[in-house]
Amino acid sequence: MSRPGGTGRHRLEVPRGAVTAPDGLLLIDKPSGLTSHDVVAAARRLGATRKVGHAGTLDPMATGLLLIGLGRATRLLTYLVGADKTYTATLRLGQETTTEDAEGTVTTSHGCAPTGDLPGRLDAALAALTGELMQVPSAVSAIKVDGVRAYARVREGQDVALAARPVTIHVLTRLSEVRATTATDGTAVVDVDLRVSCSSGTYVRALARDLGQALGCGAHLTALRRTSVGPFDVEQALTLEAAAAQVEAGAASVPPSGLTPLSLAEVARRCFPAVALDEAQARAIAYGQLLPAEVAERAVAPERAVVPKKRRADGAVNSRPVLAGFAPDGEVVALLTTGKGRTRPVLVLAPAAGPGRADTQPTAGEPGDQGDS
Repeated sequence: MSRPGGTGRHRLEVPRGAVTAPDGLLLIDKPSGLTSHDVVAAARRLGATRKVGHAGTLDPMATGLLLIGLGRATRLLTYLVGADKTYTATLRLGQETTTEDAEGTVTTSHGCAPTGDLPGRLDAALAALTGELMQVPSAVSAIKVDGVRAYARVREGQDVALAARPVTIHVLTRLSEVRATTATDGTAVVDVDLRVSCSSGTYVRALARDLGQALGCGAHLTALRRTSVGPFDVEQALTLEAAAAQVEAGAASVPPSGLTPLSLAEVARRCFPAVALDEAQARAIAYGQLLPAEVAERAVAPERAVVPKKRRADGAVNSRPVLAGFAPDGEVVALLTTGKGRTRPVLVLAPAAGPGRADTQPTAGEPGDQGDS
């Protein structure tokens, strides 16, 4: 696999799958230098399918876990976007940049030295940014302002002021001692590695910005790696090179094979409380019919369940219970919720069964709209 030369972002040269990949979730370890859209484009070719999407943007500089939905799994992504995420990050104290990370131009160079009580002050600042807080997203985020992405407005020289949004920082701690180093322009700066566990919609670049402001020296990210999304860890992910090798090997086999993503059933069992349905209940749910509320009481929750979230117009977040209903054969039929004494489908995943079948659509936001880095 290679990238051609030239300017700007590059389209990856990857083999096209010999067969269309089955519906499912592909876990990719994104390399630095590629956009999330670049990875989606590569997955579209590797999986020999047009129906591909991702759950939660990673900036080009960032590396790590990107969830890629193939086929019917794209309909699940809107429920996975809201999963909590974990990162490792390297923070540089002493300089600010236009993008709040190493890809931007340095705007201020206050400098910083690892002397005196800096470690203690840093730890106090980290503690102050832990918990529920209102965060002003990065001005170069993908948030739309009057229909235009904020980063596009910044590139055009416009001043962008985004409203603060509620986020939750579960963990924000140091992974290393502070390290004295020198920036490329000769400024004395300090680097430190952090661990961040946070709600969806959190901008780690904005955390770096706020830490720099709290310490009075400015700061930006020099490295960011996403290590988990909900119940999925980066150790389980494929690199694009490994995915390409899988496709090439599959094309040479008899019969040919292709990508092997996690199945819809496996994804649903790992993400949502599971409800066992009998044949009649599974058939009813597949046609969009309602079941008694007691059906949901049989749900068995996984260890790291995803709680889908929907942001209201006032910025607050509603969490709503979502369950996964399974047929006797172990296949996932639909995502379910409860209310008004009934269990009802919010997303039918079972293949079409003929005229009259409900094709319930997801009700949360579109995947990929929430930048998290």
